[in-house]
Amino acid sequence: MSTLEERLHEALAREGSRTEPSPDLFARVVASIDDDRARRRRLARVGALWLTGTAAITMAVLALTPRDGKGLHMPWWILEVGTNLALLAIALWLGPFIKRFGRAYAADVFHDNPLTGKSYIVLTDIVYYLIFAAFILFSVHVAPQAEWNNTISEDVTAEQVTFELSRLGGILLIIGILHGLNIVLMPLLGRVFSLNRRLPGRQ
Repeated sequence: MSTLEERLHEALAREGSRTEPSPDLFARVVASIDDDRARRRRLARVGALWLTGTAAITMAVLALTPRDGKGLHMPWWILEVGTNLALLAIALWLGPFIKRFGRAYAADVFHDNPLTGKSYIVLTDIVYYLIFAAFILFSVHVAPQAEWNNTISEDVTAEQVTFELSRLGGILLIIGILHGLNIVLMPLLGRVFSLNRRLPGRQ
């Protein structure tokens, strides 16, 4: 054993002899394992619900879509409703996903102001859902559009598919840009709040 290894072994042994084992260590490990299992079961249920919902929506679309010798003729409103449901599903999935991984980041940024960090997360959640709701309401259509070239047939066209795809890509781009700005600005806000608490006359 080298000199460095001996010194490291002695230091660890010395610290270990002075440290009392945590009385609830086993309970905390068991609780952590149970939490992990519960999270895995929850993810499995969410995945099963997504698959079931996707299959149900696909069957409903096929049942509602008329067909003839040339194939399926999907009415324009089915794609419109499907896009709105997809936007809603993205909002309900992406919001908690971002929040889950953002808590640790916010806690590190607002370590001097934990309550401020929690309030900031809540406020950003409200802004997030307001943006999604506004985007859906602004871009929804209740009648075929002239640029879709289906005002007579009222069937889905390539132009409508392109428009609906742009709606999905647009909201993802907006949320991505706002989320990137939030990541950049949050440390600055945390620094401002931290300095504000340290000003003379503030406790």
